[in-house]
Amino acid sequence: MKENVFNSKTIIPLDELKLVGYRVLCPGDQYSVEIPKATRRLEQERGKIRHLKNPAIEIGAFVVDSDTDEEDGYWICMEVEAFEDIPEGMVTLTIPAQSYAVWEHRGPTTGIMKSYEELHQWIDENHYNRLTSSWHLEIYYQWRDSNNLNVALLDTVQDKEKGA
Repeated sequence: MKENVFNSKTIIPLDELKLVGYRVLCPGDQYSVEIPKATRRLEQERGKIRHLKNPAIEIGAFVVDSDTDEEDGYWICMEVEAFEDIPEGMVTLTIPAQSYAVWEHRGPTTGIMKSYEELHQWIDENHYNRLTSSWHLEIYYQWRDSNNLNVALLDTVQDKEKGA
Protein backbone atom coordinates (compact mmCIF):
# COMPACT_ATOMS: atom_id res chain seq x y z
CA MET A 1 0.00 0.00 0.00
CA LYS A 2 1.48 3.32 -1.04
CA GLU A 3 1.17 6.40 1.11
CA ASN A 4 -1.92 8.47 0.45
CA VAL A 5 -3.22 11.59 2.08
CA PHE A 6 -6.99 11.76 2.49
CA ASN A 7 -7.80 15.40 3.21
CA SER A 8 -11.44 14.85 2.35
CA LYS A 9 -13.76 11.92 2.95
CA THR A 10 -14.00 9.56 0.00
CA ILE A 11 -14.73 5.97 -1.03
CA ILE A 12 -11.90 3.75 -2.27
CA PRO A 13 -11.75 0.11 -3.31
CA LEU A 14 -8.76 -1.95 -2.15
CA ASP A 15 -7.59 -5.30 -3.45
CA GLU A 16 -6.93 -8.18 -1.07
CA LEU A 17 -4.28 -7.40 1.54
CA LYS A 18 -1.85 -9.88 3.08
CA LEU A 19 -0.78 -8.77 6.55
CA VAL A 20 1.81 -10.04 9.05
CA GLY A 21 2.05 -8.80 12.61
CA TYR A 22 0.63 -9.16 16.09
CA ARG A 23 -2.88 -9.79 17.36
CA VAL A 24 -3.89 -7.81 20.43
CA LEU A 25 -6.64 -9.44 22.48
CA CYS A 26 -7.45 -7.93 25.86
CA PRO A 27 -10.28 -6.36 27.86
CA GLY A 28 -11.77 -3.35 26.03
CA ASP A 29 -10.35 -0.75 28.37
CA GLN A 30 -6.80 -2.08 27.84
CA TYR A 31 -6.56 -1.63 24.06
CA SER A 32 -5.27 1.94 24.43
CA VAL A 33 -2.32 0.53 26.41
CA GLU A 34 -1.73 -2.76 24.56
CA ILE A 35 -1.94 -1.54 20.94
CA PRO A 36 0.94 0.95 21.34
CA LYS A 37 3.04 -1.81 22.93
CA ALA A 38 2.35 -4.13 19.97
CA THR A 39 3.07 -1.27 17.55
CA ARG A 40 6.50 -0.67 19.09
CA ARG A 41 7.26 -4.41 19.07
CA LEU A 42 6.26 -4.66 15.39
CA GLU A 43 8.49 -1.71 14.53
CA GLN A 44 11.42 -3.38 16.30
CA GLU A 45 10.80 -6.73 14.60
CA ARG A 46 9.88 -5.57 11.09
CA GLY A 47 13.30 -6.56 9.73
CA LYS A 48 12.34 -10.20 10.30
CA ILE A 49 9.25 -10.00 8.07
CA ARG A 50 9.86 -11.20 4.52
CA HIS A 51 8.36 -9.64 1.39
CA LEU A 52 7.37 -6.32 3.02
CA LYS A 53 5.59 -3.92 0.68
CA ASN A 54 6.25 -0.72 2.64
CA PRO A 55 8.21 -0.88 5.92
CA ALA A 56 7.21 2.72 6.78
CA ILE A 57 3.48 1.89 7.12
CA GLU A 58 1.73 -0.11 9.81
CA ILE A 59 -1.85 -1.31 9.37
CA GLY A 60 -4.37 -1.94 12.12
CA ALA A 61 -7.26 -4.31 11.38
CA PHE A 62 -10.40 -5.09 13.34
CA VAL A 63 -14.01 -6.20 12.99
CA VAL A 64 -16.45 -3.87 14.76
CA ASP A 65 -19.11 -6.53 15.36
CA SER A 66 -17.17 -9.80 15.32
CA ASP A 67 -19.26 -12.96 15.26
CA THR A 68 -16.40 -15.30 16.10
CA ASP A 69 -13.57 -15.51 18.61
CA GLU A 70 -11.14 -15.67 15.67
CA GLU A 71 -12.15 -12.14 14.60
CA ASP A 72 -12.15 -10.62 18.07
CA GLY A 73 -9.31 -8.22 18.89
CA TYR A 74 -7.06 -5.84 17.00
CA TRP A 75 -4.25 -6.74 14.61
CA ILE A 76 -1.28 -4.44 14.12
CA CYS A 77 0.55 -5.52 10.98
CA MET A 78 2.57 -4.72 7.92
CA GLU A 79 1.56 -5.57 4.38
CA VAL A 80 3.49 -8.27 2.53
CA GLU A 81 3.57 -9.58 -1.04
CA ALA A 82 3.45 -13.18 0.17
CA PHE A 83 3.43 -15.19 3.39
CA GLU A 84 6.79 -16.92 3.94
CA ASP A 85 8.82 -17.76 7.06
CA ILE A 86 6.52 -15.90 9.45
CA PRO A 87 8.52 -14.83 12.53
CA GLU A 88 7.74 -16.67 15.75
CA GLY A 89 4.93 -15.03 17.70
CA MET A 90 3.54 -13.19 14.68
CA VAL A 91 0.33 -14.03 12.84
CA THR A 92 -0.96 -13.69 9.29
CA LEU A 93 -4.22 -12.10 8.25
CA THR A 94 -5.78 -11.85 4.80
CA ILE A 95 -8.22 -8.99 4.26
CA PRO A 96 -10.51 -9.54 1.26
CA ALA A 97 -10.98 -6.94 -1.46
CA GLN A 98 -13.47 -4.38 -0.14
CA SER A 99 -14.62 -0.78 -0.49
CA TYR A 100 -13.92 1.68 2.28
CA ALA A 101 -15.03 5.12 3.35
CA VAL A 102 -11.77 6.87 4.18
CA TRP A 103 -10.71 9.91 6.10
CA GLU A 104 -7.40 10.93 7.57
CA HIS A 105 -6.92 11.65 11.27
CA ARG A 106 -4.03 13.92 12.20
CA GLY A 107 -3.45 14.74 15.82
CA PRO A 108 -3.61 13.07 19.21
CA THR A 109 -4.85 9.54 19.79
CA THR A 110 -7.61 10.96 21.95
CA GLY A 111 -9.19 12.59 18.88
CA ILE A 112 -9.62 9.41 16.82
CA MET A 113 -13.14 8.71 18.10
CA LYS A 114 -14.28 12.19 17.02
CA SER A 115 -12.78 11.58 13.57
CA TYR A 116 -14.64 8.26 13.36
CA GLU A 117 -17.90 9.98 14.38
CA GLU A 118 -17.45 12.51 11.57
CA LEU A 119 -16.65 9.73 9.08
CA HIS A 120 -19.71 7.73 10.16
CA GLN A 121 -21.91 10.81 9.79
CA TRP A 122 -20.54 11.34 6.26
CA ILE A 123 -21.25 7.67 5.43
CA ASP A 124 -24.87 8.08 6.59
CA GLU A 125 -25.35 11.38 4.78
CA ASN A 126 -24.10 9.82 1.54
CA HIS A 127 -26.33 6.75 1.89
CA TYR A 128 -23.62 4.11 2.19
CA ASN A 129 -24.09 1.09 4.44
CA ARG A 130 -21.40 0.41 7.04
CA LEU A 131 -20.42 -3.26 7.07
CA THR A 132 -19.60 -3.66 10.75
CA SER A 133 -19.10 -7.42 10.47
CA SER A 134 -16.30 -6.92 7.89
CA TRP A 135 -12.66 -5.98 8.40
CA HIS A 136 -11.93 -2.29 8.99
CA LEU A 137 -8.46 -0.78 8.67
CA GLU A 138 -6.32 1.95 10.16
CA ILE A 139 -3.29 2.81 8.05
CA TYR A 140 -0.61 4.43 10.18
CA TYR A 141 1.79 6.75 8.39
CA GLN A 142 3.04 8.23 11.69
CA TRP A 143 2.47 6.47 15.01
CA ARG A 144 5.55 7.10 17.14
CA ASP A 145 4.14 10.22 18.82
CA SER A 146 0.64 9.59 20.25
CA ASN A 147 0.00 13.36 20.24
CA ASN A 148 0.78 13.65 16.53
CA LEU A 149 -0.69 10.64 14.73
CA ASN A 150 -1.21 10.46 11.00
CA VAL A 151 -3.63 7.62 10.32
CA ALA A 152 -6.11 6.93 7.54
CA LEU A 153 -9.36 5.52 8.97
CA LEU A 154 -10.94 2.99 6.59
CA ASP A 155 -14.49 1.98 7.43
CA THR A 156 -15.84 -0.86 5.29
CA VAL A 157 -18.93 0.11 3.30
CA GLN A 158 -21.21 -1.44 0.74
CA ASP A 159 -21.14 0.19 -2.68
CA LYS A 160 -24.31 2.14 -3.51
CA GLU A 161 -24.69 0.16 -6.76
CA LYS A 162 -24.99 -3.14 -4.85
CA GLY A 163 -28.01 -1.98 -2.87
CA ALA A 164 -28.85 -2.61 0.75
